[in-house]
Amino acid sequence: MRLHGQRFGRLEECCLPQSGLGSTVAMAKDPLAEAGFYFDELNKLRVLEPDVSQKTSELKEECKEFVDKIGQFQKIVGGLIELVDELAKEAETEKMKAIGARNLLKSVAKQREAQQQQLQALIAEKKMQLERYRIEYEALSKVESEQNEFIDQFILQ
Repeated sequence: MRLHGQRFGRLEECCLPQSGLGSTVAMAKDPLAEAGFYFDELNKLRVLEPDVSQKTSELKEECKEFVDKIGQFQKIVGGLIELVDELAKEAETEKMKAIGARNLLKSVAKQREAQQQQLQALIAEKKMQLERYRIEYEALSKVESEQNEFIDQFILQ
């Protein structure tokens, strides 16, 4: 038991006056202390010993501080998770943009290749047409020269 900062283990030490009745009081052991009851600094009756009560209060405060720190940690971790999620979304968006750009580039390359093949086919067609025109020109030139020769022979006769 504590009374004004002093610990008393027996009822007679804190509550009874120090008179000549010490021997009779000493015989009657402190029934409250034997029953597990103690007085605190404010002379309130307590079930726990003052040391245990103080340690319990300290533990309660430490637990409260721990819970507060865990709450702060959870907020920090939550913020970190949100940040990582945002970064993951941005990375995924950029990845999709890159895939789209790559596919567009492949598509443009294929279009150019198809256009090149079309132009090469057109060139081949035009070369064949040129060759036909050249052959036709040679044939017509031959016919013209034969006709001119015939006209010359006909005039000379």
